[in-house]
Amino acid sequence: MNVADKVIKSAFESDEVFQKTLSTVIKEDLNLTAVDFAKKASIPPSTLYKILSGNRDPNIKTLRQIVKTIRDIKETDSGDFIAVIAARSVLDNIVETKKKIAGRLVTIREYSATSMEEAIIAAVNAERDGAKALVCAPIVSPTVEKILNIPVTTMIPKNSLIVAIELALKKME
Repeated sequence: MNVADKVIKSAFESDEVFQKTLSTVIKEDLNLTAVDFAKKASIPPSTLYKILSGNRDPNIKTLRQIVKTIRDIKETDSGDFIAVIAARSVLDNIVETKKKIAGRLVTIREYSATSMEEAIIAAVNAERDGAKALVCAPIVSPTVEKILNIPVTTMIPKNSLIVAIELALKKME
């Protein structure tokens, strides 16, 4: 669930949950002060403070503006990204989190998975998070290709197979 959806969901739970969620999103997810967020949202800071303190409920127009601003900020922050689904040991070898490919700066976002089920869930989450493409192991790629609407590519670790066989030989000794 993305940040804007969390705020929307919390608005339907209770006033207290909404206030806490909105405050957390502004401070932790967006790394903004309430004043900075209010400026970006074109909401008077005093109105936002009243909403965050529980002294005022947001009207529907204000709530729409809050959600729109959160989405705008998160889309600007995230940009295009390619999701990589793999075991943590493989992901630890990824040095760059941003790479220039064909003249475009692309973010590489890691999704750790240790089972087929986790890999499928990670693939769905990556697409929901806005991934433009997905890279995953050959054992899971045929399945996720059937359920996703983004391009899926398979990583084939050629050199790592030889290294693993050599390691197995050493362990046999």
